[in-house]
Amino acid sequence: MASRFLKFSVLLQKYRAPLLMASCGGVFAANMFYHAFPDLSYRQLYQAWYKGEPVVLSEKLESVFQQVLKDFGVGSAKNFSAFASFGFHPVGAGVPWLPAGAQIGIPANFNSTADDPSGITNRNIFINGKTVDWSSEAGSALKEALVFSVEAQKFAIAREVARLQSGGPVVTAAVAPFCLGGVWVYSVVLKQVFGLHGGPVLMRGAVNVLALGIGAVSYFLTSDALSQWIDYSSDQRAAGVSREYARGGVEFYDKILSRNKTLRSLMGQKGEEMYAPSGNLFPAHVLQLKHTPYTSRREGILALMKEEKA
Repeated sequence: MASRFLKFSVLLQKYRAPLLMASCGGVFAANMFYHAFPDLSYRQLYQAWYKGEPVVLSEKLESVFQQVLKDFGVGSAKNFSAFASFGFHPVGAGVPWLPAGAQIGIPANFNSTADDPSGITNRNIFINGKTVDWSSEAGSALKEALVFSVEAQKFAIAREVARLQSGGPVVTAAVAPFCLGGVWVYSVVLKQVFGLHGGPVLMRGAVNVLALGIGAVSYFLTSDALSQWIDYSSDQRAAGVSREYARGGVEFYDKILSRNKTLRSLMGQKGEEMYAPSGNLFPAHVLQLKHTPYTSRREGILALMKEEKA
């Protein structure tokens, strides 16, 4: 057993550079898969269905989508396509300069208006096993939070366009392989500092575990910081298109915060664990947030509007 372990260690030591490159490349490829082939993965996951058939995006929302691409100055609109998705706000995946392009899912509630909320009220939403009563006080509040003006819809779509056009998925996918390579660097540096390259196997193993732990912490912190930077950057680019888009951004985050506050009330104990009283999402754990705080994103757009006004 010891002999096999020794041979394995020797092989790892001899081919560590190509193994490291192959591992990092494999992790990057895995993270990029659904962005490289959004039709086969992401769209299948988020596509809205009705009576066993995929829902077709309405002409109204297709028109809004094309207007956003035009306003945003997208050079080749054929690299972006939209589809009808489930959920309550747009989602997106893909890389515009790759052959498959980028896909943006637009939800059915974007068809609704204050005068005609049928895109919302004709859907059954279950919370804690019960259907939401749209005529109740909480149901009416949730319905109002799910109806967006055209300005807010344009901003919501534009922030996805901005994120995908700036290569956000590629940058995000690179974090894990970068930190994986960092584990090897940490291991080498620690062994060099403590003079353990020729030391006991147990001590070297302990150093490797420590390096792995540092790499994991680095991944969570880097991933979180990068995710927030991409979110803020996408918001600023979308809000910077025009004052109309900036106003839409403020409304969009106001509605999300209002929706989350209502869901916090409707969901009881689970809602209190998921949503803060402000409407932000609570962190996933100590080292990682679920999302960039919506209040901060809203404040960022307000600050941009004040700067432009000044």
